[in-house]
Amino acid sequence: MRPTCGSRRRGRVQCPEGFTLLEVLVALALLSIALVVILQLFSANMRGIGASDSYAKAVMTAESKMREVLDDEAIHEKTWSETTDNGYRIDGSIAGTEEKRTENLPVELLDITLTVHWTDGTKERAVSLKTMKLIPKKV
Repeated sequence: MRPTCGSRRRGRVQCPEGFTLLEVLVALALLSIALVVILQLFSANMRGIGASDSYAKAVMTAESKMREVLDDEAIHEKTWSETTDNGYRIDGSIAGTEEKRTENLPVELLDITLTVHWTDGTKERAVSLKTMKLIPKKV
């Protein structure tokens, strides 16, 4: 009768019953490399989520201020800068534009620009909104 596993060596049958130390070390090394790559992907994703959250808050702050400016009945040309309670700095400017095209019309076209600045870690970030508004000319 022949043995069912391995080869015969000096009258003994060798049946491997487990992994060698080298095989275990190689498997652990491959597993650790895969885990490091996966964790780096997750951390990059979390940084991206944090950055998009701060941009979304800044845009909401800028849109809110833009609505205030556009709803103002006494809007006129000016520049200003202010700091909000949550740490954003808003720089705004309202300037007349296209004067040659509107000189014979009873309206004036204003160019409105708002820029929101904030600090994200050590980096200075900013987002800008720009629009125009027609107002009656002052006589």
